[in-house]
Amino acid sequence: MDSFIFSLNATVPIFAIMVLGYILHRIGFITDEFANVANKFVFRVCLPCMLFLDLKNTDIRHNFDGSYIGFCAGVTIVSVLTIWGLSKIFLKDKTQVGAFVQASYRSSAAILGIAFIQNIYGNSVMGPLMIIGAVPLYNVFAVLILTVESNDVSIQNSKGRIKTTILNIIKNPIIIGIVLGILASGIQLKLPQMMEKTIQNLGIMASPLALIAIGAGFEGRKALAKMKPTLAATFIKLVGLAMLVLPVAIHLGFRDQKLLALLIMLASPSTPTAYIMAKNMHGDETLSSSIIVLTTVLSSITLTGWIFLLRYLGYIAG
Repeated sequence: MDSFIFSLNATVPIFAIMVLGYILHRIGFITDEFANVANKFVFRVCLPCMLFLDLKNTDIRHNFDGSYIGFCAGVTIVSVLTIWGLSKIFLKDKTQVGAFVQASYRSSAAILGIAFIQNIYGNSVMGPLMIIGAVPLYNVFAVLILTVESNDVSIQNSKGRIKTTILNIIKNPIIIGIVLGILASGIQLKLPQMMEKTIQNLGIMASPLALIAIGAGFEGRKALAKMKPTLAATFIKLVGLAMLVLPVAIHLGFRDQKLLALLIMLASPSTPTAYIMAKNMHGDETLSSSIIVLTTVLSSITLTGWIFLLRYLGYIAG
């Protein structure tokens, strides 16, 4: 019961803010223009600030575990390429591929991961290491997939796509924030308190503003028309990846914080960032928002089930 209440406490506030955004848009308090500007602001400013500080304030050198980071990175690469390949074969509407793949693998690792671990263990050592292994790859692959599968007619030829992909990776604000955060952690950079507080305040805005924008941009009728890919992506995100990877992780000896961080990486709801990037990179934002909403609603049940199972089998203490 404690796990269920905890999962509800973690997911219901996220869903509630999305619902608030939807209601405010329906009554005309939030306009389409506001939602679009908010999306760009979160993508270009708030999220990079949040990720920069999260990584800068992580003692990477002291807590470094190369095998664990490598496992997280390897699982991410294999998962993304597998989902991408299968979606190219089975998705009838090829304009949905970019959004489908991104929302199927991209977890709320940075937002929920550390919170879950701290709630159970009181601190989070493995959470940041999981983030280092997975989140940079999340963003590189998101840029790659959304560019290659873009519906933007201006980059239809192969040379244009390759050039645009490379430029998008280099210029992507989220990737820049991650790289700078890792470098800052490596050299143990100390910022003036005023500067750190300013960046922190901008980062704090990322999640609530993104969720409001998702709710405001959610289109129920269009979402219902895309229910099949939404259900498929939701199964992959909340059940499929964890079902395939966790037995391997357990066999390799990962337990407690390491296993819980992996669970969040594999089976937490799709991150709101998936919608922000799809919206900004000519992807199917309607499909993205549908997957985010459904995975958020159902994750309180599925995550509770996973945590209960791992605790019952003795793989997670606490």
